[in-house]
Amino acid sequence: MRLARPLIVALASLALFTGLAATAVSQELPSADRDASRNNYWRNFALGFGASILAHETAHFLTAIAVGAHPYVGFDKGRPTVYSGIDADRHPHKQFLFSAAGLTTQALINELILDVPHSSGSALERGILAGGIGTTLFYITIGRNGSVSDISFMARTSSLSKTQLSLIFGGVSALHAWRCLEIRGTIIFS
Repeated sequence: MRLARPLIVALASLALFTGLAATAVSQELPSADRDASRNNYWRNFALGFGASILAHETAHFLTAIAVGAHPYVGFDKGRPTVYSGIDADRHPHKQFLFSAAGLTTQALINELILDVPHSSGSALERGILAGGIGTTLFYITIGRNGSVSDISFMARTSSLSKTQLSLIFGGVSALHAWRCLEIRGTIIFS
């Protein structure tokens, strides 16, 4: 209770000083332009999110081909799934590479977006980042025990546990999420 007042003051200060100032009336777009701009933003964001998921699945497919397997698309409980075509018992290392390819590719793409110097992220870039972070969040939480879970397959084909793999991939995504919070050169929570 004694910390409640300083916490409220700190949060209010944070909100006031992070660039949340209102736009002047003369600077606002006409309502038709504002609606079109908003629609384009969300369309581009969704396109980026979808591109991230597509990159994840394509990485699985290309990795399987690279290790000499014959990947195929099938269904697991009604969900489309990329299967490696690898016998995990005979070739656990190849199966591990296949399973790690999707999350690794998304992490690399996110890293590239965050590392390339540019003024601000577009809606497409933000969608890609959200797709990568969201996919990792899914796989380290509710998706980690699924029948075709990347985390589960990596744990079965390596000496790492599901928890260790979740910490590795989750840690990288947490850093990406932290870096996404940059506003005008300063991190919100620092």
